[in-house]
Amino acid sequence: MSQAGVAETSSVDWKRPLFMLLGIALFAIVYFSPPWPDAVDPMGKTFVLTREGKGALAVFLLAGTWWVFEVLPIGVTSIAIGVLQALFLIRTPDKAFKDFMDPSVLFIYASVTIGLVFTKTGLTKRMAYKMLMIVGEKTSNIYLGCFVVTALLTHIMAHTAVAATIYPLLLAIYSLYGEGDRPTKFGKGLFMGMAYVAGAGSIITLLGAARGAVAVGFYKDIVGKEITFFGLTYYMFPIGWIMVFLLWGFFMIFFKPEKKTIPGLREKATQLNAQLGSLTRNEILAAVIVFSCIIVLSLRSFFPALNKIDKTAIILISTLLFFILNILTIEDLENVPWNIILLFSGAMSIGFCLWETGAAKWLAVNWLVMFQKANWFIFIMSIAFFVLVMTNFIMNVAAIAISLPVALVIAPYLKVAPEVIFYSALVTAGMPFLLLVGAAPNAIAYDSKQFTSGEFFQYGLIASILLMIVLAVFVVVIWPLMGMPITIK
Repeated sequence: MSQAGVAETSSVDWKRPLFMLLGIALFAIVYFSPPWPDAVDPMGKTFVLTREGKGALAVFLLAGTWWVFEVLPIGVTSIAIGVLQALFLIRTPDKAFKDFMDPSVLFIYASVTIGLVFTKTGLTKRMAYKMLMIVGEKTSNIYLGCFVVTALLTHIMAHTAVAATIYPLLLAIYSLYGEGDRPTKFGKGLFMGMAYVAGAGSIITLLGAARGAVAVGFYKDIVGKEITFFGLTYYMFPIGWIMVFLLWGFFMIFFKPEKKTIPGLREKATQLNAQLGSLTRNEILAAVIVFSCIIVLSLRSFFPALNKIDKTAIILISTLLFFILNILTIEDLENVPWNIILLFSGAMSIGFCLWETGAAKWLAVNWLVMFQKANWFIFIMSIAFFVLVMTNFIMNVAAIAISLPVALVIAPYLKVAPEVIFYSALVTAGMPFLLLVGAAPNAIAYDSKQFTSGEFFQYGLIASILLMIVLAVFVVVIWPLMGMPITIK
């Protein structure tokens, strides 16, 4: 064998086929296994895991394995989710593939388009230069400035839209770091940090994500009490912002920038900002369109009549206007990161699959019943942990929908107050730090190519442990001091 042949053989990457086969093996073991035992809730209600439900779990395991180890492009793995559902008769093709164009996916598409417009018009550079003129040359301050701005924006708009808006700003900032496009610690911390902080900020108000409104609805139906807009913010504000600053410290430890400062950055940012000149027509139009959509979306929480208008339809108006006013052209469609859009298409499909086949409910009941006789603290943390795991694989709205009702039913038996169940579940639902499919900001940050899905998972484990520790402190100490009932007599 020639030296070239030996070199080619020795350079074969065995990890890819190994983890691809692992995903297939997990699918086969679960799908073809004998029927699994029923789940029984504390009221004696039985939940059967059907053949379709077992199939949903099988697809869930295969997709999770392939996503984490990136054996295929993440969008292509999403296509496999739809294909497997149809081939193995888990769900009908019209259901399995229809979810690929669910309104939530189109919401993400519209959010990404906003980011493209901000980049094309120059608004992103203008915002980036203004920020750098304020925070200065220290890379630690740049981290903090980006994280604080991201968290603040999630108080008034959906974290998906925030991530899509902030992402091109971070690209502009990173271009001044002087390392080109190659991955660096600063780049990893900047983009992964944005994703994590977008989640932390989004729990603070009902405007940050749809999960809050869904949880409030379940709580009112089951407990009979109303959670107000500002009532939720009262308890969520301290834990959300503490996580923002702890995450800043987290990234300064694990992804400490290679450079403490970027000499001359403030002067360079000032010079580049001056070169941009005054606002252009397209910049003004883009800003007016985007902020008009944001205002209407925000008002939906205060005016019930506006809730009749779907949030996806509202934000897609911006996409239509961008093309009508020639801010975007047909060529710009080629710049849409379809790999990311497909990733969330697959996430929606597997999420609905687990829900509709009953597999998610079966998982939730089995998990929570294990703790029905546990200490109140263990029970609360077990619910939070279950939601944390589920929200990394399926939509956080679905994670809340399958776990919160069961938890609220079990809670009275353990003398646990429903409020602490509600808030604990919402905290972990908002911070999926493990998988890219857990939240749109994760996938948007991944498009930077600064980190792999494996790195995201690896450091996400540590961040998730940090989150659970912070939550435990709030459950035991801080929330009771703020007046939240934890146990009932």
